[in-house]
Formats: sequence, structure tokens, C-alpha cells
Amino acid sequence: MELRLLKYFLAIDAAGSISRAAERLHITQPTLSRQLKGLEDELGAPLFTRSNHGLILTQAGLYLKTRAQEILTLSEQTEQTFIDRRRELFSGNINIGAVEADSSHTLAKELGAFTTEYPAVTFNLFTGTSDDLFDRLDKGLIDLGLLLEPVNADKYDHLTLAHTERWGLVVSVDAPIATAPVIEPEMLTRIPLIISSRSAVQQLLSNWAQIDPADLNIVGHFNLIFNVIPLVQAQVGAALTIEGVIDRHNHSGVRFVPFSPRVQTHTVLAWRKHRLQTPITSAFIDRFKPLVK
Repeated sequence: MELRLLKYFLAIDAAGSISRAAERLHITQPTLSRQLKGLEDELGAPLFTRSNHGLILTQAGLYLKTRAQEILTLSEQTEQTFIDRRRELFSGNINIGAVEADSSHTLAKELGAFTTEYPAVTFNLFTGTSDDLFDRLDKGLIDLGLLLEPVNADKYDHLTLAHTERWGLVVSVDAPIATAPVIEPEMLTRIPLIISSRSAVQQLLSNWAQIDPADLNIVGHFNLIFNVIPLVQAQVGAALTIEGVIDRHNHSGVRFVPFSPRVQTHTVLAWRKHRLQTPITSAFIDRFKPLVK
């Protein structure tokens, strides 16, 4: 006898009708009717009779109600005991690396919930470029990296999250280009650029614009955006980056202008292949599985 069938049976009793119970359970009425019929066939006795006031429990139904409540309560208590035991056993540290991106909010939410659930778990958080994080993964300095595509599938296992990051230029609000709604490929050669030192990002820009990198006016390179913002504000150049790193409340004097056609990349949670994960790391990875695209 499945616990699910006992839950269905109690839901029908509480609702007084199969139709109302089906609505509360978010399943169809015919499906719930079949489940009840199967339970009655399994037990060899009818569980309800019909009256003007709805369904009424038979003697067999009354007996099953008492036992079902006991069984489900015991099941919930047993499950909670194992959850509590797991929480007690989960102690240690997890090392996580993350790029500057809007997905940092997702990481913060999941990490906060994880450490609340397992209060004996602590974390170290490192911020860097994707190349920095891949290097740290290779050296075992971090357990997981939240970074941007692409990922070498031969070296890393990963989850590709549904969340995407949009690319464009961060420009001074006083620059002529700041009034443009979008940046189009033909505009790029006229703009002094400060771009990532990561080769994959440079290739992304070149492929999108269909322009040889030698024809671009690149005035500098950077790894993290923090120290670049003053250069953009001083109109030294426009910085190639993703929209999620710019906070209009903390980054005054600059504006993000997106590329058109749109350029976007997914965020990935990556870890080194063939490396034994701790129970803490495995549990944290599981939290991200519902977020995959």
C-alpha cells in the first residue's frame, strides 16, 4: 500500500467529495477516482458510501482513516528524524568561486538557505574571472565555480542554469554613445574599448561584430569591473561586460548599453570531473538542479 494512496484517501474524506479533493490535490477527478477504486480493490472493501451530504466513510473506511493517520504521522516523524540527523552530521566548509554577474543574487539566496538548513557548514567565497575560477578548480582551491559559458566538458562537470547574462558596453553618461538605445556592430570601431583579458570574451566580441580584433580600438584590458568604472566615468573608454555587474545605485555616472543583435550567455555551476565530492558539496549542487535550463 503506497503512502500516496493513503494521502489521497484522507484528502477525499476531508473534502467530502472526489471532485473537491482532486482540485485541492491538483490532479484530475478521473485519476483520483481510479486511485480510490484501486485502493478499495486492494483492501477488498468499499471505503465510502454516497449520501445527500456527500461521501461518508464505511466501517472499513473509518478503520483505515485511523490507521492511515498513524502511518503517515510515523512516516513524517521518521523522515524528520533522518533530516535532523543529516543536519547534525553536516559540518565543514565549502569553497565557492563566482564571477561578477547578476547570478550572484542566485548564489546568495541558495547559500543563505543552505547555511540556514545546515548551520554547522561554513563557506569561503572567492570572486574572480572565469579563467581565475577554472584555474582554482584545477588546483583544488575551490570546490565549485559559478561562472559564464563556455565550459570544457572534458574537464568539468557542470549544470547550465536557465539564467542568462546580457552583454554590452558600460559607457559614461556624458559620452555621445550613452544616448544610443543599443550598440550595433558597425558602431564598434568608433568606440575606445576596455575589454576583458579573457580570450573567450574577446572571441565572443569579434564573432558578434564580425570584425578582426586588430581593427578594434582597444585601449586597455581588465579582469574585474570594479577598478574600470572610474576609467569609464573619465571617458577613457567603454567597458565590455555583462549587464548584471552594473548596479545603478552604486555605479553612478555610467550606463549599460546592450548589444543588438542581442548577445547573451548562460551561467554555469561547474566542478572538476573525477574528483570525489564531499557530502556538503554534493548537497549544495543538488540545490541548483531545479534551476537548470
